[in-house]
Amino acid sequence: MQFARSNFSERGTGTYKNLEALGPEHEFSVVDESLNPLPIVDRIMKDFHGRIVNFIEQPTFTFGKELQMHVMEVKPNKPFTSPVEFEETMHNAVLNLTEILARGYNAHLLGTGMHPVLRLTDTRVWPHRHRQIYREFSRIFNLQQHGWLNIQSFQLNLSYADEKSAMLMHNLLAVVCTYLPTLAASSPIFGGNLALSLDNRLRFYMTNQHEVPSIVGDVIPEYVNSFDEYRKEIIGRYTFDLAKTGANKLILGKDWVNSRAAIFRFDRKAIEIRVMDEQECIKSDVALSCFIRALLRGLIENDEGICVPHQVLVRDFREVVKNGRGAEVRHPKGRTAREICRYLLKVASEHSTDEERRYLSVVEKRIAQGSLAEVIRKHVMKDARKAGMKEAIVNVYSRLGKSLIENQPYF
Repeated sequence: MQFARSNFSERGTGTYKNLEALGPEHEFSVVDESLNPLPIVDRIMKDFHGRIVNFIEQPTFTFGKELQMHVMEVKPNKPFTSPVEFEETMHNAVLNLTEILARGYNAHLLGTGMHPVLRLTDTRVWPHRHRQIYREFSRIFNLQQHGWLNIQSFQLNLSYADEKSAMLMHNLLAVVCTYLPTLAASSPIFGGNLALSLDNRLRFYMTNQHEVPSIVGDVIPEYVNSFDEYRKEIIGRYTFDLAKTGANKLILGKDWVNSRAAIFRFDRKAIEIRVMDEQECIKSDVALSCFIRALLRGLIENDEGICVPHQVLVRDFREVVKNGRGAEVRHPKGRTAREICRYLLKVASEHSTDEERRYLSVVEKRIAQGSLAEVIRKHVMKDARKAGMKEAIVNVYSRLGKSLIENQPYF
């Protein structure tokens, strides 16, 4: 959850074309060598800047706080049109931050959708600027749970040019986001134990705002026909429900409060995708971004209609969150999530640019070998037979920390 205005509209009065711009937002834990979470982001900001601020802008990227004191957000200063520039810029950001953390705090960054061994007492909510907003959320929701204090997402903003295009992209993303966790899940462990679901970040995400369920809905967004309908039926509904709780105007009527898998960010002329876990390295984040952009381009060019009812998508999504590739689904293009992803990759490959095609091999391997969550589970179970669960988790996630620095996907 972040509140700083993006530089997505950095062209001034101009706009990006449909799907032209990719605006990533990454979330990483700050950890020590033993994988312990370090709730020191405010200290890092103060040491670097001279006082505690929310974000610090560097020449090509910005880093700063998140809701949790042990999590750091990293984003570019302007969106990317080139995935290669995306990879180079954001990996350079990781390397810069790695040097700062290693030199001053004997710490490093760790990706994935949840910290695997964090206890809720290991961290706390950001107490500085924006604390009024967090305090308001805390009054309405129980923030002392993994669904708030222990989630890390990779968020992707995709540009749209006009309302008609935005509606089509939004409704296609309802379908795409249903099956995306098949490839993007990276949170099979929390609290030091393997969990039943592959994507536990999303499992918690589905219920962490149950006090006002209209904020998250079914996670999979409803099909809409216009901005007016979206503002009335979605933003209007949760704003009304929040108002009944006595919520402060700080969060009433805000588009970013919407917690569905894909939401409109009107100030950016972008749709923000929130359904992906943070991956182990920037290259993997870029690969997912290329897959989504090429896939949407293909679905639009093929003029593929929205052929799956919303309630079917909701049911399939819940199965995918739990079972990944093996989930039984009701999409007309396949009976399992693996089959659907093969079909979606075929569409993406046929409509990808030369640059995008360079990254789709990572997605192809995820379909063949499993999401990062499946890979983590496999390696932890293997190591645990020799070293025990705790040591196995530390060993595997230490390798993931190296993957982030080396920018190499983990299989």
